[in-house]
Amino acid sequence: MAEPLTPLTLARSPPLLTASELVQPSPSATRFVLRGAQAVRAAASEAFAVALPAEPCHATQDGEHAALWLGPDEWLLLAPATDTCAALAASLAPLPHSLVDVSQRQSGFCVVGPEGPTLLSAGCPLDLDAGAFPVGMCTRTMCAKAEIVLWRVAPQVFRVEVWRSFASYLTQFLAEAARGMF
Repeated sequence: MAEPLTPLTLARSPPLLTASELVQPSPSATRFVLRGAQAVRAAASEAFAVALPAEPCHATQDGEHAALWLGPDEWLLLAPATDTCAALAASLAPLPHSLVDVSQRQSGFCVVGPEGPTLLSAGCPLDLDAGAFPVGMCTRTMCAKAEIVLWRVAPQVFRVEVWRSFASYLTQFLAEAARGMF
């Protein structure tokens, strides 16, 4: 018999995504928002599995670990779902910083294929042409009235990080936009 839905089980369950050949769920991940000065970036770069980017609006990635530059002193860190980032927290302990686990707050999915920029443009005001938004670029923006973090992972793959409460809405919006476009 299935477990009854309670507030606790709803919080643990992934959001319902409208998947299609263009929109696919991202693998489960641990997500942290890190804030701090240059010394924090340097210490985190040594302790995390990938160096934190110093260039605005860019991401670095090594396997399942990624660091996305969101602001002059702010990064979104993505790691495998089983990674607690204990070594990272320990290395940052002597430094003034903020390291917040936002894994339960956020969800991710990918928009894939050559039609990806056109599909995202249905709700996102950015120029997503490869010349204006190249591979490795990331930014915080809006898509269909939902705040997202958008990252171009590959020439035809965009990763979207969104608050869980908006994930279902946003994937349904993209499914409807795709239906009208293609």
